[in-house]
Amino acid sequence: MGEILKMNTIHDYHEFLGVKTLHPLVSVIDLSEVPPVRLARKNFGFYTVFLKDVKCGDLRYGRKMYDYQEGTLVFIAPGQIVGDDDNGTRIQVKGWALLFHPDLLLGTSLGRKMKDYSFFSYEANEALHMSDREREIVINCFQEIREELEHAIDKHSRSIITANIEVFLNHCVRFYDRQFITRKDVNNVSSI
Repeated sequence: MGEILKMNTIHDYHEFLGVKTLHPLVSVIDLSEVPPVRLARKNFGFYTVFLKDVKCGDLRYGRKMYDYQEGTLVFIAPGQIVGDDDNGTRIQVKGWALLFHPDLLLGTSLGRKMKDYSFFSYEANEALHMSDREREIVINCFQEIREELEHAIDKHSRSIITANIEVFLNHCVRFYDRQFITRKDVNNVSSI
């Protein structure tokens, strides 16, 4: 096992990627705009959701390998370790990343509901595989949040951002439910 990089803040991760921090507690990154990065095992101090548009090697999530492919969503909770050991090469990542710190959620409706989003658990070692329409919805959610981040922060920013994150996560619950119903139906048909 190699070194584990501690990413306590969103700014720490932005420095790793070489991008500008617009807000200290939340970020949406179009990863195609990021220069090539080296592989690393990272311990995040914030919630992270990756929409991977390119398979860039196996993804270790905790002590297990994560079931993900190109075009899937990967969910990481604060304190979890994800990534793979640095092998010296740099890769061009593609897709999107949504990062939000638990402090953003304090006293919000979303903060009270976070425990209900079980896909942030190490136990959920299956990524969310999406249809083209679902992927469109996810990217639209990311763009709504990003657009709000590009405005000057005001007294409404936090509630608008957390409401948009909550809408995104509720869509993900729907997509996961569809995924498991679909797989259950496929498994039932194949056993006949």
